[in-house]
Amino acid sequence: MGHIALYREWRPKTFDEIVEQQYTVAALKQAVISGQIGHAYLFCGTRGTGKTTMAQVFSRAVNCLSPVNGNPCNICDVCKGILSGTILDVIEMDAASNNNVDTIRRICDEVIFSPSVAKFKVYIIDEVHMLSTGAFNALLKTLEEPPAHAIFILATTEPHRIPATILSRCQRYEFRRITSSSIPSRLADIAKADMIRIDDQALSLIARISDGALRDAISLLDQARGSFSGNITKEDILSLVGMINDDFMHDIALSLIHADPGALISHVEKLVMEGRDINRFASDLTSFYRNVMVYKVSSDPSQLLTLSDKAMQDLRDISDRLTLDQIIALIRSLSSLSSDLKWSLKPRITLEAALIRLLEFREA
Repeated sequence: MGHIALYREWRPKTFDEIVEQQYTVAALKQAVISGQIGHAYLFCGTRGTGKTTMAQVFSRAVNCLSPVNGNPCNICDVCKGILSGTILDVIEMDAASNNNVDTIRRICDEVIFSPSVAKFKVYIIDEVHMLSTGAFNALLKTLEEPPAHAIFILATTEPHRIPATILSRCQRYEFRRITSSSIPSRLADIAKADMIRIDDQALSLIARISDGALRDAISLLDQARGSFSGNITKEDILSLVGMINDDFMHDIALSLIHADPGALISHVEKLVMEGRDINRFASDLTSFYRNVMVYKVSSDPSQLLTLSDKAMQDLRDISDRLTLDQIIALIRSLSSLSSDLKWSLKPRITLEAALIRLLEFREA
């Protein structure tokens, strides 16, 4: 058997295995236990927060022959058939590549037929906001008067693009970003089970990079496993994604504060010679000053920033040297720089000129 991606290998198979999303899990489990199953659900949230996974678990739970406290047993014939894809009563489609009206009309024509084996026919439509206007109109009639054996689960990252007529006919559940404390814990469990040696600092960095998307975090862990032998460190992860380490960001910030253009040019030279992506650097520098701002205004920044003690000390150092207005001005200028770099024919020169323009933000 070929390599299975970690995010697929560790995809939850019951509600209890899903990380966070407690309110949605509790509501859907109770629906299974009570038998009060809706005919249409809308799962909203950023990528990698478990929308499709939740839909798959729910599709098995409502059809399971022996559910356990609302969870699918995953061992009955129906559960195993759905998991293996041999039972075709659960249909999953990607609206990004199947967004035309004919596809939805075909589903609407087929939905009237009873399920072949399971109790319910479940249609999981991912990225539903990509459907055309005609496709939404075709789906609307079925959502208004669905057959008793049909359940539609719509998943989207952009609910504002879905017509109000569709929204009003769905039970809506919001999926929150996974917290920075839960992601390293889950990654540590995966690493231990798969015998991946990785530092705690590296796990925290992966959590920070993933920005609340657990699937992205697991995928990055998988990439690191395949890229490095031995113990995986924070520096390995930084090199893998092309990010700049905290010490370098601190040095850049000090050069700006001390109005040292020569040092800035030297830093850019080092950046280029190491093969770092200039656009990514501009984004990372903006994020660095965002963290400085958080440190400046927060009474307890450690609750908001998942950083090492050394990185927190560096933030305090820069925060003490700048006023809040200066920090905000820097963030605004760097945000404009990120936009300019996308269209620049000479990104290095654009970056050097922009950094030198920032020298006006000196030590307070």
